[in-house]
Amino acid sequence: MDSIGRTAIIGAGTMGLGVAQCFALAGLEVTLLDETPEASQCALERLAQRVRNHVDAGLLPDTAVEVARSVRAARDITGAVATADLVFEAVPERVEIKRDVLAACDAGAPADAIIASNTSSLPIDELAAFVERNERFLGLHWFNPPEWTPGVEVIPSAHTDPAVVERAREFLLAIGKKPATVASGPGFVANRIQFALFREALACVEAGLATPQEIDEVVRSSFGFRLPFYGPFQIADMAGLDVYVNIMDVLARGLGAEWEAPAALREIVAEGRQGVKELAGFYDYSEDERAALLIERDKRYAALSRLLDEFSAPADRGAKDSA
Repeated sequence: MDSIGRTAIIGAGTMGLGVAQCFALAGLEVTLLDETPEASQCALERLAQRVRNHVDAGLLPDTAVEVARSVRAARDITGAVATADLVFEAVPERVEIKRDVLAACDAGAPADAIIASNTSSLPIDELAAFVERNERFLGLHWFNPPEWTPGVEVIPSAHTDPAVVERAREFLLAIGKKPATVASGPGFVANRIQFALFREALACVEAGLATPQEIDEVVRSSFGFRLPFYGPFQIADMAGLDVYVNIMDVLARGLGAEWEAPAALREIVAEGRQGVKELAGFYDYSEDERAALLIERDKRYAALSRLLDEFSAPADRGAKDSA
């Protein structure tokens, strides 16, 4: 983080305020700009209340309130970005707004400043066209609430300097985030997978399989329960890739050919790479690594189960009392 000490955040909505809180608590200088100077001053008040709420909830120490007061408001983009090492654009998801804001940021920021867009779906190559020095531009897709969600998608354009990507990744790691570099495609990675899930959840409701409440419970307490610790490929390795092929065959018969197991998955299984049980799947494992993975999985799941019981017990009791 040595090369990034001064930051400018353009756009003070939910994401902009959350990122401002992250940056300030990481010890960075933060300048915040919203649509007007008056809106920027109001944003400082909202940021202070946001931090106070987190302090009251026991999520932050009392000292965080004073840190939040160190964030300053700018009157215009030129003033906001003039000395910034990192310019973080978080304006609404409308191309015409981002075009004007990104061009102004590019014109006003120092030559070595990184310019990043927090877009959650707009093509990064399209946005890069609005930045004349586009080698220093990339996407940084944070997730709500940004203070607590660790993942950030790092999305280079076709013109982004690899050194800028590495600098951004190192910065995110230094402030406690978990960056993943992904290519610019529709929805990037997280939203493509998330909305595939939501699309199928809606289809299950429409098909009369379950209510939204029951589907939420299924997801939360089954495969969703595993996701804090493992991604879909390692979960599949632990389940058995041959099992996945068999399940997908059943889904294809009942729901259509688009559910067929991809040829690449069938090829992996045919090669004997069936997952943890064969010491090879999408990942490779030694005997010791397999044993360690499975016992560590069980320890993590047991701990999460206890945590969920702790948090859900009062709500569950209240639901039973009102029944």
